[in-house]
Amino acid sequence: MKQPAEEITLYEENPSMFRNRPVEFVVNCLLSLVGVGLILFAIWWLKCKGTTLTVTSDRTRLRKGILSKSITEVWHQDVRNVQLNQSFFQRIFGVGKIGISSAGQSEVEINVSGIPDPDRVKMLIDKYRRR
Repeated sequence: MKQPAEEITLYEENPSMFRNRPVEFVVNCLLSLVGVGLILFAIWWLKCKGTTLTVTSDRTRLRKGILSKSITEVWHQDVRNVQLNQSFFQRIFGVGKIGISSAGQSEVEINVSGIPDPDRVKMLIDKYRRR
């Protein structure tokens, strides 16, 4: 009897703060100098650090939250659509928005912006969903 292949992590990243929204990042830094932006900056930083996109050889997983937790998974064999969107600045800085939907849902299940190297993410998902 053939053993199933072990799941391998191929990609794991948090959204980028500066590269995803450079203008907002600079404004927050300037506001932080006078204390106003510190709270906004801290909340934004926690949201980015609390969000992780993981692509394995079997599935794609989006984990959100630090104190609370939300996990959405889509198995590669069930992927119906992979969307990649990049604004002008996102293309320059090498980040983008990834959306993934499966055959079992009518809407996008995984949707995350600011992911580094989104072309690689899409390529990995496409490669492993064809297996």
